[in-house]
Amino acid sequence: MHRLMLVVSALCLSWPAQAQQIDTKQLADKVRTEFLHAWKGYKTYAWGHDGFRPLSKTAYDWHNRPFYLTALEALDTMTLMGLAEEADSTREFLATHLSFASDTEVSVFEITIRLLGGLLANYELSGDHRLLHLADSLGTHLLPAFISGTGLPYRRVNLKTGAVAGEVTNPGEAGTLLLEFGTLSRLTGKSAFYNYAKNALLRVHEFRSAKGLVGDAIDINTAEWKGTESHLSACIDSYYEYLLKSAILFGDTDCRTMWDESYAAINTHLLDSSRAGFWYGHADMNTGLRTRTWFGALDAFFPAVQVLAGDTARAARLMKSCFTMWNRHGIEPEQYNYATGTAEKPRYFLNPEIMESAYYLYRATGDSLYLRMGKAFLDSLIVYCRTDEGYAELTSVVTKEKSDRMEPYFMAETMKYLYLLFAPPEVLPFESVVFTTEAHPLKRRE
Repeated sequence: MHRLMLVVSALCLSWPAQAQQIDTKQLADKVRTEFLHAWKGYKTYAWGHDGFRPLSKTAYDWHNRPFYLTALEALDTMTLMGLAEEADSTREFLATHLSFASDTEVSVFEITIRLLGGLLANYELSGDHRLLHLADSLGTHLLPAFISGTGLPYRRVNLKTGAVAGEVTNPGEAGTLLLEFGTLSRLTGKSAFYNYAKNALLRVHEFRSAKGLVGDAIDINTAEWKGTESHLSACIDSYYEYLLKSAILFGDTDCRTMWDESYAAINTHLLDSSRAGFWYGHADMNTGLRTRTWFGALDAFFPAVQVLAGDTARAARLMKSCFTMWNRHGIEPEQYNYATGTAEKPRYFLNPEIMESAYYLYRATGDSLYLRMGKAFLDSLIVYCRTDEGYAELTSVVTKEKSDRMEPYFMAETMKYLYLLFAPPEVLPFESVVFTTEAHPLKRRE
């Protein structure tokens, strides 16, 4: 019965707008209720830890000590949802329990987008200077990662000793740091944060191929490409996102130039508009030749970036393709072969990117089509991923078998973008912020 309802919901998207009225207040309230359902599961069974396993009702940590990732990731979402009491108590816990002087090796990329971005966004929302002090401390502990042969950061750093590791990185991890480090620089007056992160972006762009493309693995000391497949998915995706968003947030003309050059190469070599639809596939960075007709859940961020770039027409066409991918199995896979219509990698990790793009397109166009898409996404999540104590990833979108994990970004991104899609625009004026890749809103400056 549930699956039939989802099919009907999807078919409604081809009807005229007046054929299916969307009650945005009811849907915003529903998203808030589902957020609280997942939050309650985390607080009951995993409080004081990084993440929650909703099937076994147990906790997990990323490192040898917890950094309370789910609590921090959820904080700005609950603030925007108006859950003031819960937000205040969570912020107090984080401000009095977080520290970054431990003998712990961390991923520079993951800790930056999750912890540093979360601290900065919540400082700007709350004005609690303890969060800015923590962000300053964390940024300082991460700086040794940038001392390499090329200026590209090592993938991992020990927060206490400064020891570094991981000499083969990728554009996504090396180039998704400037929004957070640049904001930290602006708020603290310490220029080193901005300079190190921007230099990493500059170097990735410098090492691109003659076709203007980047690959998916590079040696940080020699600049030799270890992986030459180019695409918009994992290991590259947010690099492109941060080129454009850094240009917008900081008025950085170098970043704007790099984005313009990169976008031209993407549309020349990755765009695949054919009988299969309007997609961006994989290509060899040196030849520009197609390597895979793959597009996936992570790639679905790109319509949002195209909206920011002012290319709403392409964004709308690509979003239509994204929704085709979603509807193939009632929920999107990690990787989808758009030429064959099959799920090449069938897992679903509670990804937010398609919701993000619906939100951006709705704010840019006002077209209720994107509200109806959002309702379909929410319905699918509830039917296939909801558990009695939270939300679970799927081992397969084909079988709908659940996996025992709820990543912290579900609270930071998936629930936030769905809520903002349906909430009144004054909850967070779209033009007043730039979202990090982890959906933490950073204030624009005039």
